[in-house]
This record gives sequence, C-alpha cells and structure tokens, in this order.
Amino acid sequence: MTIKLYPFDAADYLTTPEHVEAYLQVALEENDPDFFQEALGTVARSKGMQAIAKHAKKTRAGLYKALSAAGNPEFATVVRVVEALGYRLTIKPLAPKKRSAASRAVTSKKATKQKAVRKAAAKRRRA
Repeated sequence: MTIKLYPFDAADYLTTPEHVEAYLQVALEENDPDFFQEALGTVARSKGMQAIAKHAKKTRAGLYKALSAAGNPEFATVVRVVEALGYRLTIKPLAPKKRSAASRAVTSKKATKQKAVRKAAAKRRRA
C-alpha cells in the first residue's frame, strides 16, 4: 500500500483574518525580507491574487512575479499589497536587550579601569 502525499500550501489554511494577521506578524518578526515577501504572496493567493493586484494597481502576473521567491518588489508595491489586504505597516521600538552577566562583567571592569585612570590623572594635575 502506498501513501499518497499532497504538496503543502499555507494559503489553504489562511481562512480567517486572525490567521492572516498572525501569519504576517510572525513573518515580520523573523526580520527576513524574503520570508515576509513570500508570506505576502501566500496571503495574497489565499485572498485572491486578482483582487489584490487590482487594488495594488499591478497586473496579476506582475504581482505573482514580485511576490515570488525570485521576485524583488519595490517597497511601494509591498505597502500597496499590505493595504489591499487590509493592514498597515507600523514601526515599534525594539525592547532593550538584556545584557548577559559576561557583558556586565566586562563593562564593570572597563568602568573600574577608567576610574583608576581618571584618579591618576587628577593626582598628576594636583601635583
């Protein structure tokens, strides 16, 4: 008995606005422009590429090409596609990175060394 396999397409599972939003959010959080570009293409296919292309003022074929793995869309195209999907790109500040104990120790050693240098310089000035 053989097992029949089917190709996986994420577009088949993006059925609700919550799924689409979560998918695009995760794609953006990866900080990989190529991954986000492919995610936009997947969402556009799930919503209907013709309608998205019309709203984004692109041809359907041009949008398929731009959002493919080999494509290189202009930023304006990305913004139009995101708007056609009903979303907006936003900017948020990064959370401050927590420093490791090793980096704190190095910084502490540098600060101690700098204090010693300043004290020695102050003594020389007074003498």
